[in-house]
Amino acid sequence: MIKKMVAFSCIAILLNLLSSFTGSECVFRVGDTLKVRHTADFEISGDGHAANWSSADWLELPERNDSGARYRTQLKMLYSDSGIYCLYRCEDEKITATMKEDFLDLWTEDVVEAFFWPDESATIYFEYELSPLNLELPMLVPNMNGRFLGWRPWHYEGNRRVRHATRINKNESGVTSWTAEFFIPYELLKPLNNVPPKKGSQWRANFYRIDHDKGEATWQWQKVRRETFHDYEVFGRLLFE
Repeated sequence: MIKKMVAFSCIAILLNLLSSFTGSECVFRVGDTLKVRHTADFEISGDGHAANWSSADWLELPERNDSGARYRTQLKMLYSDSGIYCLYRCEDEKITATMKEDFLDLWTEDVVEAFFWPDESATIYFEYELSPLNLELPMLVPNMNGRFLGWRPWHYEGNRRVRHATRINKNESGVTSWTAEFFIPYELLKPLNNVPPKKGSQWRANFYRIDHDKGEATWQWQKVRRETFHDYEVFGRLLFE
């Protein structure tokens, strides 16, 4: 009995020590896997009405900070033989978006973001941002031990260009939500390794949203440890089915 009591005391002490790290930079939810289903290619509309989306489940993106926004953010993904499809659904009451050109600092206003890291042997990944006004920012990002900078795509045209569309939904009271839909062709991701994915392939990835109704609210699939979203070590995993 004494031995059992000592053992239980040791376990309790250990649990208390572990709980003291909760919320610190030592505890993360790392390793979540999102299964991505295959689809035939289809046209995007900005509101996700294509029948192909019925085969994909919604992924909830938790809010990262307590801004008081309390908006729901969801994501769907599919992949085809030619590229990656993403669909975001963002509850909202106000659209904060004033920029009128692509390739600007879209993350300073309302935006959704997707990060794809196909090959873990090199810390180079693709980042895509899309605003409610359908403005985009595609970048290839080399990240060298936390030192990173985005590079714009070259010959960004034809079958190398992302197809994208958005839709702002309103009722009598005003804005209720906005949706963002985009298709990233594998041609744009050359020469990254492990592209295109095949059945059983795995990529690392993370997904985000930023909103500016009440300060800056952010949503994320995998919890980053720093202020930047470029914390690739904690990215989740995509499993292509």
